[in-house]
Parts: sequence; structure tokens; C-alpha cells
Amino acid sequence: MWQVPPANDSTSSLARTAAAALTALPPAVLDLGSVFADAGHELALVGGPVRDAFLGTVSHDLDFATSARPDDTERILARWADAHWDVGKEFGTIGARKGDVVVEVTTYRTEAYEADSRKPVVEYGDTLEGDLTRRDFTVNAMAVTLPSLTFVDPHGGLEDLEAGVLRTPVDPEQSFDDDPLRIMRAVRFTAQLGFDVEAGTMAAMSAMADRLAIVSPERVNGELQRMLLSERPRRGLELMVYTGVAAVVLPELDELQRTVDEHRRHKDVYEHTLVVLDQAVELETGPDGAVPAPDLVLRLAAVLHDIGKPATRRFEPGGGVSFHHHELVGARMAAKRLKALRFDKQTIKDVSRLVELHLRFHGYGESQWTDSAVRRYVTDAGPLLERLHRLTRADCTTRNRRKALRLAAAYDDLEERIAALAEEEELARIRPDLDGEQIMEILGVRPGPVVGRAYRFLLDLRMERGPLGEDAAREALLAWWAANQD
Repeated sequence: MWQVPPANDSTSSLARTAAAALTALPPAVLDLGSVFADAGHELALVGGPVRDAFLGTVSHDLDFATSARPDDTERILARWADAHWDVGKEFGTIGARKGDVVVEVTTYRTEAYEADSRKPVVEYGDTLEGDLTRRDFTVNAMAVTLPSLTFVDPHGGLEDLEAGVLRTPVDPEQSFDDDPLRIMRAVRFTAQLGFDVEAGTMAAMSAMADRLAIVSPERVNGELQRMLLSERPRRGLELMVYTGVAAVVLPELDELQRTVDEHRRHKDVYEHTLVVLDQAVELETGPDGAVPAPDLVLRLAAVLHDIGKPATRRFEPGGGVSFHHHELVGARMAAKRLKALRFDKQTIKDVSRLVELHLRFHGYGESQWTDSAVRRYVTDAGPLLERLHRLTRADCTTRNRRKALRLAAAYDDLEERIAALAEEEELARIRPDLDGEQIMEILGVRPGPVVGRAYRFLLDLRMERGPLGEDAAREALLAWWAANQD
């Protein structure tokens, strides 16, 4: 029977929502509680699953805390589960599966970072309340004991949940000193849940942002990705910049604020970036569309597309400002930052390529491209074309409605031309009319640089004139070869 003392009308409503969600938990979960109780140990559902239950969501990530030590937990799970495994036994966590139910069970614990260490020191605790005290925020420091389904909330997490506030269970400086990654978790939960950070907790984030430097890039990356893939990534980025966290984790984003000069000769690039991100998110598609939401590559490209501007800003005679080749500089900067944050190679390659290409469309509306230029645009974008379409459209943040409509119409025209050309040929897989083997046979040459030059000549010809056919391509190749002999 669900046991929670109602605090007020608002929290009572949340409690009813939680009761409905917890009732939907698989019977195996209650059975697990009984198995631990029979062995003389406590077991409680903790953290995110409890929070989500109050928000009306049944979580599939079932995290439990127990008084049992890891060896005991492993033995108990071996009897209960179809399979069990060592998730991180040195941190007290054992995983298991019974049917479709997957659980992780962790011994009550405390953990803290030493001054210059990237690895937390783990100590086992003896009480559920002590375990909840060492958690990141009060809304994640609630538990439901099993099998009794008794609600435990020593730090007022339910009231903070109802108020939409992130607050640490203990002094925030102590909490962030114990685990600096909690600073990034605050960023993530702000974006995921739409919550505000309590003033003292926010002040501690600012004061201790530099402490994030001791956390491994992989752990920071994990929180950053979760934030970017949430429903409100802009909120997370704004919090990062406001608190100084961005200066440590994404200094290129923080630096965008410096592009605003006192004479207002150029738009606010930082604010522009946030709007581009919002618009890119809106342009993502459903699960069966070209760019299913949420798309990490598109969102990263939106955040990083203009990071080359501070390094390339020049004040021109007459009061103007320029950022020549900022897309090329930005692409290199994006690759360097993402590599430092331990993103995978494909993501780094794709994001930096989008940053490099995001200005390619500019000028199309003033001087319509040839079919060759359209083919090259598609070929250069390759599998990123649909994302490039969306990044380019999102990059229009002008308040001039007439200009915005003109740019949208120009891009509509470009997409229509791409579609028309694609009907005539397999545009995304453009190849010369002759391959390397044919080139060597026709020219009577062996593998070497000349074959590469001939191949590029035929590819350029294909871009310029469309499909030629093998006979016409052969004639053009021979003419080129004759003209290029010494």
C-alpha cells in the first residue's frame, strides 16, 4: 500500500500521480523488495524513478539503493534474476534482469573527489537517509522503500518538485566539492525538467565552476549530451553562460558574448546562436522524417556554427564589421573542442562539416546558381544534406520580415531544384561517367597521380554538364589528355 503523508493540496495531487505510476511498476519489482527483506536487508527505489513517478511517468531505468554490501547484493540478485552482471562493483553497483525488468542495485554510499583527482572516493553508508543526503538535488533525494512502498523524503524534495526548483540536500558548496559533475547535472535538469536553480545553489555553481576541470571529459560529455538532447537545450546553455560554467566546458560559446561592441555595429552573436538552436530544434522531424528529433549533430552544429566569429572579427572603414572565413575557422575550432570533450569521430566530422558549409547558401538569392553549383552543393553536403537544409534555414534570425521571406523563398527554390535534378540523376552519389579502371585503359597509364587528375577532370565535367555517357566522356578525356601532354 502506497504510504505518503500529504503536505498540502499541491503535493497531495503529486502523491496521487505518483501512486498511479508506482502501481504500474512490474510485479517483479515488489518481489525484489521481498527477496532483499527476507535476506535481512533494506531496498528502496531511489532518485530519478521516484521523481518521475511524481511527474506521472513510469521510468524504465530502475535504480535501487540497499543496505546490503556488493557481495551480498550479487548473491541475492543471482537467486532472483535470470541474469546479473557487474556494473561497477567497486562503486557498489550490481545490475540484473528478470524477464523484461532491468535493475541496478547500489549499496548505500557516500562519495567525494580528492582535491586533484578525477576519480571519486567511495565509502559505503549504513542508512537510506544518509544515502539520500549525498545525492545531487532534493528532487532526486526521494525514495520509496520496498516492498512496503513507504515514501521517504528527508530533504523536502516533494515540495521542491512542486515548486520546480533545483536545490542541493546539503550546503551546495559541499555538494559540488564532493562531486563537481553535479554542476553539469544542474544544467541538464534545468533543460530536461524546465526547473529553476535555487539562488544559493546557482551562486555555488558560479563559485565552483573551475572545479569541473578535475572531472573526466567523458563524464562532462555525458551530461552535455543529455542537456542538448532535452526539450529545452537553450535553458541549459543560458545557465552555463550565466554561471561561468560555459567558460570551462564550452569556452567558445562563452566567447560569443564578446562580439557585441559598444557601437552595436553587429548583431549579438550569442543571442543569435540561441535563436538558431531554437529554430533548428523546431525544424527536426518526427521519427520517420529526414532528421528525427532530437538530433545531436544538428543541435551541436547550431550551437557552434558561429564560434569562429570572435577570432575573425574586423572593424572596417566606414563603421562596418566583417568576419571573413569565420566558417572555416569555426569548423576547426568545433573539431578541436568536440575532440577535447571526447565526442566520437563521426560526430566531430559531421558537426565540423556543417559548420564549414553553413554559409554556402548565402548569395543564392542574388545570383541563381547553375546546375553545376547545385550539384556541387549536394555533393559537398553528402549525407548531411537534410541537416544542412535545416541549419541554413535556422540561421536566418533577421527581424526584417521582408528579408526573412526572401531568404526562405530562395531556399525553397534551391530545394525544389535539388529535387528536380535528383529525379534526373542519383544526385547524392554523383560519380564521373568513367571509373579509374576505364581511365587507365583509355589512356594506357598505370595507377598514379595522373589517374586522380583525370578522375577529378571528369567529375568536374559531370558536375558542369550532367551525365554525358561513356562515349562522350571518353572523347572529353582524350581531348583533356592531349591538351595536357608536355
